Amino acid sequence: MAVMQPTVLVVDDDPHIRQLLSFALGKAGMRAVEAEDGEAALAAVAAAPPALVILDINMPRMDGLEVCRRLRAQGDLPILFLSSRDDEIDRVVGIELGADDYVVKPFSPREVVARVAAILRRSAAKPAAAAEASEELRRGRLSLDPQGWRARWDEAEVPLTVTEFGIVRTLAGAPGRVFTRDALIDSLHGPGFAITDRTVDSHVRNLRAKFAAAGGSDIVETRAGVGYKLGSCLGAAAGGRG
Repeated sequence: MAVMQPTVLVVDDDPHIRQLLSFALGKAGMRAVEAEDGEAALAAVAAAPPALVILDINMPRMDGLEVCRRLRAQGDLPILFLSSRDDEIDRVVGIELGADDYVVKPFSPREVVARVAAILRRSAAKPAAAAEASEELRRGRLSLDPQGWRARWDEAEVPLTVTEFGIVRTLAGAPGRVFTRDALIDSLHGPGFAITDRTVDSHVRNLRAKFAAAGGSDIVETRAGVGYKLGSCLGAAAGGRG
């Protein structure tokens, strides 16, 4: 029985980069389609939604950040950002818009493929994870629905990306434990996956901002020099935020 190839949309105004990534993805058993700018990317997603989008930030006509905003308004399609700069502000903006990961140019095609594969594994694991933990998880005013991959603060739903939901579910699953950044990375991607502490911190900042907007200012606590743990989830101002 033939295995369905996941389709990855590669969006970059540089044809060399598109060809390079398309070749690497093809060797890894994925089907790559290409778009040369943001408008073409949105049209491609509307015509035939891919499993994941590799999205360059700096493009003419419509940049990757705006494309990400529009895609996030429509759903939770996984997004991997490419950028020519490694400035922290770019990384933070990209993650806070809802990107699942971030790679800086120049990059290794093998690294991009590995990150794409990891994101696709997390997305494919949603039904399996729901079957293993179908009961709603409650901590204070926080409730998590593993089967529907939904998070709520009281009765208000808090929209999260796959990565954000994975982090809060990991923390809520062991509320007394302090997780190092490496432990959080392992829970999301598996051991040995290369991702920076700054990316983890950006996801946590994004989580805090989303829950704070719903009244949950104590969703995650920082333990200086160690990592993160679930906050009290009672709505009080949380201490130790880093």
